Amino acid sequence: MKRPRIHREGRVMIFSLVLLLFIINVPIYIFVQPHWVFAGTLFLTATLLVFVTYFFRNPVRILEIDDPNFIIAPADGRVVVVEPTEENEYFHEQKLQVSIFMSPFNVHANWYPIEGTVLVSEHQKGHHKGAWLPKSSTENERSLVVIETPSKMQIAVRQVAGAMARRIVTYAKPGHVAHRNTHLGFIKLGSRVDMYLPLNTEMFVQVGEHVRGNETVIGRLQEDPTINTNEE
Repeated sequence: MKRPRIHREGRVMIFSLVLLLFIINVPIYIFVQPHWVFAGTLFLTATLLVFVTYFFRNPVRILEIDDPNFIIAPADGRVVVVEPTEENEYFHEQKLQVSIFMSPFNVHANWYPIEGTVLVSEHQKGHHKGAWLPKSSTENERSLVVIETPSKMQIAVRQVAGAMARRIVTYAKPGHVAHRNTHLGFIKLGSRVDMYLPLNTEMFVQVGEHVRGNETVIGRLQEDPTINTNEE
């Protein structure tokens, strides 16, 4: 049986919680009567520690795929948007937006959805509205990563902070090579990841479906720009 892996973003927090658990519970056990107070406090603090440890789990997911144009889900969660939209921060044109909402119970590591070269990695401050709201993509704290594939097609991945999330971690930097099976970043607590794809991208998922990061194939880029699979 494999040991559960903890993501590096959570190690300091988990260690701090373990220390806090001892700092709180040892004095209560020694000085406070009756002992049901200690039992209650121990239960609450241990539950918090278990949840945080579970939240920062880091499953090993290795995907072997031959087609370089397949787009892999960058995050765990539920698909909440699949529609053409005007992307005005980088492309300034219509793109196919695909958004994945992550609840606090999902794995919050983010993977590169496709291989290529990182052209842009920008962080912007913003609000912390509910990540399921449409305006969160442009008004919340967010980080934008643009990847150019070997065939010179560009896609964008936007990490969006939610109402609870207060920190977006982005490992991608301009000039980095985006490899499959590699983390792009991490978002703490509830949040979402948006992708902006060419309009003619062939989609394999729809709104309401649950996907798994670095496992679910969500679409395929079309190298012929005259092909538009979204038209009836």
